[in-house]
Amino acid sequence: MYDDKNLIYIFTMLECSEKIWIYTDEYSNAIDFISANEQKDLNAVNSMFIAIGEESKKINETLKQEINTKINWQHIAGIRDKISHDYRGIDEDILWFIIHNDLHKLKEALVEMVELISPLDDVLCEFLKSDYYRHLQYLKK
Repeated sequence: MYDDKNLIYIFTMLECSEKIWIYTDEYSNAIDFISANEQKDLNAVNSMFIAIGEESKKINETLKQEINTKINWQHIAGIRDKISHDYRGIDEDILWFIIHNDLHKLKEALVEMVELISPLDDVLCEFLKSDYYRHLQYLKK
């Protein structure tokens, strides 16, 4: 029903989410995360949020609307814009909250989208054998 081209956007968003959790796993709070290792992990996370926001703009609008969640797609794109255009204006507590609360909800919605698209097994396997999507093996049927 939905074009498979949506998969690349969804998979990229999922992979970025997984990487954000990897990059923040060793920190217990926003302050430790923000001030660690010359902000290398913060910069990596910001890069992943930029990619998530950009890819979210490309997903079919009807597919977004079909997901029965409270995902605010405009806010996802807005986070991308905030990070890209106002780097110093990022509130670390809000970013920390998004990582540990909202990102899980987004993952659930994206996985539901994959199920709605219902890609052929060979298409799914082709994506998942890419090293870029190595953290998405849970999508295998």
